[in-house]
Amino acid sequence: MRPATDTVTPFRRSSATIAPSDALTEQFVAVRRATVALIAPLTVEDCALQSMPDCSPTKWHLAHTSWFFETFILAPNLPDYQFFNPTFRVLFNSYYQIIGEQYSRPRRALLTRPTLEEVLHYRRHVDEQIMRLLDQSARLPDALFSAIVLGLNHEQQHQELILTDIKHLFSFNPLRPVYQARSVESAHSSIALQWCQYAGGVVSIGHDGNGFAFDNEGPTHKVYLQPFQLASRTVTNGEFLAFIEAGGYERPEFWLSDGWNKVRADNWRQPLYWEKSDGIWFSHTLNGFLPLDLHEPVCHVSHYEADAYARFATARLPTEAEWEHAASQLETRGNFVESGRVQPAAVSTKQANKQPHQMFGGTWEWTGSAYLPYPGFKTSAGSLGEYNGKFMSNQMVLRGGSCATPQSHIRASYRNFFPADARWQFSGVRLARDA
Repeated sequence: MRPATDTVTPFRRSSATIAPSDALTEQFVAVRRATVALIAPLTVEDCALQSMPDCSPTKWHLAHTSWFFETFILAPNLPDYQFFNPTFRVLFNSYYQIIGEQYSRPRRALLTRPTLEEVLHYRRHVDEQIMRLLDQSARLPDALFSAIVLGLNHEQQHQELILTDIKHLFSFNPLRPVYQARSVESAHSSIALQWCQYAGGVVSIGHDGNGFAFDNEGPTHKVYLQPFQLASRTVTNGEFLAFIEAGGYERPEFWLSDGWNKVRADNWRQPLYWEKSDGIWFSHTLNGFLPLDLHEPVCHVSHYEADAYARFATARLPTEAEWEHAASQLETRGNFVESGRVQPAAVSTKQANKQPHQMFGGTWEWTGSAYLPYPGFKTSAGSLGEYNGKFMSNQMVLRGGSCATPQSHIRASYRNFFPADARWQFSGVRLARDA
């Protein structure tokens, strides 16, 4: 789930060796199958195209995730391993400069060969070899165990990218392709926005070391929070529409300077995928081109738009520390990809209590925090440590996951990040304000 990075870094465990377990094998099989299942509604042509440089063809995602396992797990750990196709080392390398050359990202759609069939054959080959590696290892060294778990989390990121990239691709087609037909019913109402109170003080932020985490989630450290309030739910389409109707995209007083420049340069007038026809607002979704549901969370807005709306609403975006402090008190439950909806959902009035809703799943939530290293952060040695740290510039942090994110991939400490003008991910808005 990254626009410009794979954000993959080693997972550390304290024990020297880990015996391979049925659980790891089952997880590997489940994740790899889930990726292939995503292409079931797609044609061969769908899988070959990309709609902008930040997106990649589905075929490329399928190959790159296999390239990851081949490059970082099979080649170093199977002495007799032969690369499936040596040219794939360049074609499907994303950003690993230490590994070697990469094929131009904006030109990935030009790779008509290998075919989708060949890429799926490549995936099966890699799967077979990973299973061979697991079967022949009585005990997995810690580094190998970590690399496999890392590869699975890396693949889950690309599962989300497959959906977001296909959605962007389909939005350009006047035939209005539908990825997943579904009866979409309005919630008819959503809970009124309330404010949840937090006392602040000294709190612990960052991953606690239990289970997998990317290295940018740590080290755990203390931060001081002023008393603050967090909105009980995310901003809805209807609320954002009020911003539009109040001239929000024409009023520079709401906008950061770079955001206002972007609005004028790209003629932004509404969130990505919104379209007005005969006086009625519609939205392009993975379920088709549908009338805009005013009660659903607004999504596909940039950090600039999220920040401008917050100013319009006499509020602000939460810091990532405020967001994590609030989310760490909740269960990791929500509208994830497993729900099958692949679209944000409104909070119904049946859930109308004051605790914050939609913290996990639905839409990624922009924070007001720049993506920077935590105190004591150090990049790992070697090629797997090449990412995360070098992207800690010109990015803003998002939290919580979306309706395209696998549930097992998210935790309260998870730090996603995008450039401030990114819109094609399922990114939304939760308001905060000083107490």
